[in-house]
Amino acid sequence: MNEDQTQTQSVVIERELPHVPEKVWRALTQPQLIEQWLMKNDFKPVVNQGFTLSADWGSVECQVVTVEPNKTLAYTWAAYGLESVVTWTLTPSPTGTHLRMEHSGFGPDQQQAYKGAQYGWANFLDNLEKVVAKQE
Repeated sequence: MNEDQTQTQSVVIERELPHVPEKVWRALTQPQLIEQWLMKNDFKPVVNQGFTLSADWGSVECQVVTVEPNKTLAYTWAAYGLESVVTWTLTPSPTGTHLRMEHSGFGPDQQQAYKGAQYGWANFLDNLEKVVAKQE
């Protein structure tokens, strides 16, 4: 296998949110809030815990990899032959929280999935911002 075949791409989206990390963390880890911005789920923020994200078009099988409350959350993302990882990083900032989402692991032969993820995650993060803003 040559080096080009092992290269993977990542979708990275960064946002500055006018909310404390704890508030953003809740939207990333509480199932009823995740459902409002992403998909129906049975998520629990426990390392090695499996969970499923479900939508009209199908489902995504996931497993929690990293949980550092109010800082880092990572989970595997397996759908349509794509084995990838989604990592959320929360960093306190003067105006609230710098949120970074990286969906990594798109191979050279997965350009359609990569482009779909670019579009999908931008919309999901727009929805996430609205959910965070609505929290008490």
